[in-house]
Amino acid sequence: MAPDEQGTAGLTDDVLLRPVRGGNSYEETVSRLLQAVRLGVVRPGERLPSGRELADRLGVSRATLREAVGTLQSAGYLESRRGRYGGTFVRGTLPAASPSAPGSDRDLARELEDVLVLRMVLESGAAETAAARSLSRAEREHLAVCATECAAADLTGYRRLDSRLHLAVAQVAGSPSLVSAVADVRSRLNALLELIPLLPPNIEHSDHQHACVVAAILGGDPAAARREMAEHLAGTAALLRGFLGPDT
Repeated sequence: MAPDEQGTAGLTDDVLLRPVRGGNSYEETVSRLLQAVRLGVVRPGERLPSGRELADRLGVSRATLREAVGTLQSAGYLESRRGRYGGTFVRGTLPAASPSAPGSDRDLARELEDVLVLRMVLESGAAETAAARSLSRAEREHLAVCATECAAADLTGYRRLDSRLHLAVAQVAGSPSLVSAVADVRSRLNALLELIPLLPPNIEHSDHQHACVVAAILGGDPAAARREMAEHLAGTAALLRGFLGPDT
């Protein structure tokens, strides 16, 4: 075995490189690979398994795996090498887990988990409540317009319009206090999102999930609205935990 291939056997750790679950296959794949790299399952300079093997182990398509690997190459975690001993390798020097995060890693971890739990409770409930209401024509149009404008946004405006759409869901739930709470948690979330790359595959996935959430709300299906929103929030949570979660 070539020197830069040694250690690949350590990738048999089924705890991290196990099949992903749910509808957020891209985000979960990014998170699993990040964990494997940052926890030392595969060390700097080591090669990942082949695309076919890794896709099989994670239970995702080759296309999803390529997108996830491409994301981590752009973020500075992985690199591609050609030739007889080529493949996808972990870079020798890895980016810091939270390059501009305020406070200690422990503070960041606490803030991350607090925001993600609170967001899940508030926003999945907001979607369910909105779907259970008899919405006015103005409310329905507002929600639809926010979704359309978010889907059409470029990278520079995406997070602003994404925030606006999530606030719109809270607005049509009919509780001003809920809108205030969602606005607060979204401000905290955006501060964390600024610490990770803005990933086009995730945006495309999020746009599809937004459409499903809005369709469930406008269709008056509370259970589907809660389910679709929870799945959407779980995808963002997976990326944040992958990029910003503790190394140990």
